[in-house]
Amino acid sequence: MSAETIFALASGPGRAGIAVIRISGAKTAKALARLGCPLPPPRTATRARFADPASGELLDDGLLLWFPAPRSFTGEDVAELHVHGGRAVIDSLLEALAGIGGLRPAEPGEFTKRAFVNDKLDITQAEALADLVDAESRAQARQALKQLGGALKDMTDDWRQRLIQALAQLEAVIDFPDEDLPPDVTDRVWGEVRDLRRAIAAFLDDARRGERIREGLSIAIVGAPNAGKSSLLNALARREAAIVSATPGTTRDVIEVHMEIGGYAVTLADTAGLRATADAIEEEGVRRALKRAEHADIRIALFDSASHPRRDAATMKLIDENTVAVVSKADLLNQEREVELDLGDDMRPTHFVSVKTGFGLAALLGRLEGMIKARFDGVASAVVTRTRHRRALEDCLAALTRAEAADQPELAAEDLRLAARALGRITGRVDVEEILDVVFREFCIGK
Repeated sequence: MSAETIFALASGPGRAGIAVIRISGAKTAKALARLGCPLPPPRTATRARFADPASGELLDDGLLLWFPAPRSFTGEDVAELHVHGGRAVIDSLLEALAGIGGLRPAEPGEFTKRAFVNDKLDITQAEALADLVDAESRAQARQALKQLGGALKDMTDDWRQRLIQALAQLEAVIDFPDEDLPPDVTDRVWGEVRDLRRAIAAFLDDARRGERIREGLSIAIVGAPNAGKSSLLNALARREAAIVSATPGTTRDVIEVHMEIGGYAVTLADTAGLRATADAIEEEGVRRALKRAEHADIRIALFDSASHPRRDAATMKLIDENTVAVVSKADLLNQEREVELDLGDDMRPTHFVSVKTGFGLAALLGRLEGMIKARFDGVASAVVTRTRHRRALEDCLAALTRAEAADQPELAAEDLRLAARALGRITGRVDVEEILDVVFREFCIGK
């Protein structure tokens, strides 16, 4: 156990029905005794009256859970105080704990860091826990739960063990050339290395789907001034996020709304109207609009129903397989006019919407949901979710490639060691200190 015992509010800040205060460390039992609470049965919610250690004043009447080491989240003695969520109750209990010798407030991520140090979690699982806390969509939560369950850890550990076994066999050939080793040992080594190289290369060739789920997809609404982009953004977001005006060029910068479509987190962006202009500020808005459109995962090309889409050359240029063509103000059209405005084979099909009546909005959301889900069909349980994982796997792949091309077995063995080391960095088996701060600084206090 750590010499220091830590405590923090583990539930969210602010007024709530219930708050959870977590304590972890060797002096946890002492802290409970000072609060006037005898140790309850392990892992059993027990009613407890928490009193001020100095005055004996009752601070709250709640529940106490006791998790003795090593069967706890951190691997240390842990207690959870489930109390009423008023600010006064929380503050009084935290103040009482701070006054007990040997206790101090926890730093952000310190509970999870102790779980890692005590082999309760590896680094990928710690990262998954942070992702689960931050998840804003069902897809993000599902992905985080898979990684927390060890999906990425188990796969990379298996690769690493296979690689270490191949390295051991190669080193036997190097160190004991005169021994009666199996004649096919070298072939087995390089067969395994080739299999691993192919498996890792295939795993990396995933269109960054894991990272895209974690970060969220980007959808940009593009079109000419007054096409109705801001109105469409507000209608899809179901709130007034963008200013709507009949004056052309109102939107000068990119306006973003974070939302969920089909269980996936997306950032929907309203952009400046695309047109040539002498106004320096509007010109910068157009530049930013084109840049956002270029980098967006999906584009909504919006056309005003008052004019044929093909007259809007700037927007037509942005249409590709990742674009949905939409004609706005459908409430002003008749069926004959809709046929005339339909882009047909260019966009398969064109969507007609009316923000005023709500017509076509559900169909447009359904189309966007289908496009999003198509990107993630066949996503495996184990995926790359962070740049750190991808760089380690790329380093491993490069080392395996060098090993196969090496003209001396000693050089090949060194590259296999580097490949195994790169895999070890993913779960924290090596080079731990250089990545710990990066991982745990993302956590909130109390986790």
